Amino acid sequence: MDSTKTVNIIRIKGKESMNEEDIVIMEYPFTIFVNDEEIITLLCSPNSLKELLVGFLYSEGFLTSFSDIDRIRIDKDKGIGYIYLKNINKFNEKLRGKRTITSGCGKGTLFYNVLDSFKSKKIEKSLSLQADEIKEIVRQFNRKSELFLTTGGVHSCALCSNQDIIIFEEDIGRHNALDKIFGKALLEKIDTKDKIILTSGRISSEILIKSAKRQVPVIVSRSAPTSLAVEMATELGITLIGFARGEKMNIYTNFPSLIF
Repeated sequence: MDSTKTVNIIRIKGKESMNEEDIVIMEYPFTIFVNDEEIITLLCSPNSLKELLVGFLYSEGFLTSFSDIDRIRIDKDKGIGYIYLKNINKFNEKLRGKRTITSGCGKGTLFYNVLDSFKSKKIEKSLSLQADEIKEIVRQFNRKSELFLTTGGVHSCALCSNQDIIIFEEDIGRHNALDKIFGKALLEKIDTKDKIILTSGRISSEILIKSAKRQVPVIVSRSAPTSLAVEMATELGITLIGFARGEKMNIYTNFPSLIF
């Protein structure tokens, strides 16, 4: 399924107007069923749906490891993803009704509950980085954002080592792009404890929590963090870097991890 759609527009330039075609990003409702029970409908980009399904449920505590998964089926035509789990987190099930509308793109619903305080543990091992390494992976990141360059309508997210991008995803929502990253990492059994999350969007507390659950030691963004994200990163021992653009960046937390 295409991630973009061509539409007819009237383009205004100064006092001139012209009929043209433009490319817009697809917005796709994707409903998730767990063991045949409807859980949620996400508004997303129609790519990497298996990874989004797994990553969302992984982030929200419905599954805790790859071994919990029995089978997965994606029906792209109907916009439905089915996952069958061998074990469902019973504690999460009791809290399932306690949902909060968050500051995410499109007012995305998260199962943002007290599980977060249990699963967002202090980072066990920091990751030493050089400022030049961050600048280089940001340059790589910017070159890979083809869908953004085409439409201007998506957020990008990547899982990186000190030198290279390992997984790259784009979506209309920041949370969706990050969940796709963690879903693919789980499915491909990629360890996230010695990696960097790089994102184009604002680093909110929800983005921080999702990353902390996966024990990611460094988060870098082209945009800004929120005050709560900075406070939580300080408490959890996460290196938080914002406004990473060209030769510039702002380091908000955990300065000893960065080598200038």
